[in-house]
Amino acid sequence: MNNCCDSKSGELETLARRADQRRVLITVLVINAVMFAGELTVGLIAGSAALIADSADMFGDAFVYALSLYALDRSDRWKAGAALAKGIFILAFGVIVLIEISERIASGAPPLSGPMLVMAIIALAANLWCFRLLWRFRDHDLNMASTFECSQNDIIANVAVVLAAIAVWYLHSPWPDILVAAFIAFVFLRSAVRVLRAAWPEFRQASG
Repeated sequence: MNNCCDSKSGELETLARRADQRRVLITVLVINAVMFAGELTVGLIAGSAALIADSADMFGDAFVYALSLYALDRSDRWKAGAALAKGIFILAFGVIVLIEISERIASGAPPLSGPMLVMAIIALAANLWCFRLLWRFRDHDLNMASTFECSQNDIIANVAVVLAAIAVWYLHSPWPDILVAAFIAFVFLRSAVRVLRAAWPEFRQASG
């Protein structure tokens, strides 16, 4: 989860032009979309800001995969507009996570560690599956190095949420959940700013 993910679309568009790799991208897109819905739902039920934050990461990945598949033959203006939309969505989710964090701090109640841990493990397994699917194409395109770095960072974030769930259970404290959520929110907000800064000039230029 760093700025390598901001420019992920370009590498994935190259892959999406190949039929076999296109099928893999569709599979990974579906996995991320399903996990976004699952993590967000369980995060809200369990009161876990970290799960909600990680679901935003899943949404961001699903958005990029969808954009890569749909924007192959679209105009530069359309792609720039889609990038703006991505930045706005990422920013919105970052703000939502910050609101959730403030509510967790105000209430002082720890999240439900059981559902949090189960969902975090499922999310980790899903990201490992995605990584495995994409890994088989590692020799097809050197540009995929950044994509694998992003996938590795996603896995690291999942492990952090798993550890936070264990710490919540052991300490009976909301702070492990809050700290992990705050870190993910920071990375997401930073990513949103970078995406918007890069996309806005391109959108204006393409519109001119």
